[in-house]
Amino acid sequence: MNYLAHILLSGANTDIQIGNFMGDAIKGKDYLNYPDDIRKGILLHRQIDSFTDFNTIVHQSKKRLHPRYGHYAGVLIDIFYDYFLSENWQHFSSIPLSTFITDFYTVVQQKQALLPHSTQKIVPFMIEQNWLYKYGNIEGLTRVLIGMEKRIKHNIPLHLGVEDIQEHHDVLNTDFMQFFPLLVAHSKEVLLKLE
Repeated sequence: MNYLAHILLSGANTDIQIGNFMGDAIKGKDYLNYPDDIRKGILLHRQIDSFTDFNTIVHQSKKRLHPRYGHYAGVLIDIFYDYFLSENWQHFSSIPLSTFITDFYTVVQQKQALLPHSTQKIVPFMIEQNWLYKYGNIEGLTRVLIGMEKRIKHNIPLHLGVEDIQEHHDVLNTDFMQFFPLLVAHSKEVLLKLE
């Protein structure tokens, strides 16, 4: 899953949201260097990634994509699932998407000093370019994919993923709507165990 899903799955605790948001940047036992709720967010992030990586519905979504992406099909599905989360937001949150995103941007700015350096560097760009909102429309998604394509070492045409999401929109949306409630339930379970 990508940023928007990770943040939503954290619940209302802003420290858990921050930990989940920065989870990819924290390796091994480094999570132990953070306050309790941020630690919970980092551990939740890992559980979300693990649950997603081994889910058969997610594997089915990856297979729907053109083979040109290779290993990066998983990266695309993570981003596409944020697109479908935006599209189906009202099924998963009573807070309007724009309010949710604005509130998170405020929180991440307030707690920026807690973030690892690599995550601190992306926050201004994320807010200025409104990444979380851009996941929800094709034009924004195209820009996100072009930006990612420039940063990866391999010559993978990620920007063409927009063609895949348009061509397979309905079946990918169905995959997402089958998978995401399972992930919501799993995340709630993980949070209860972490208390």
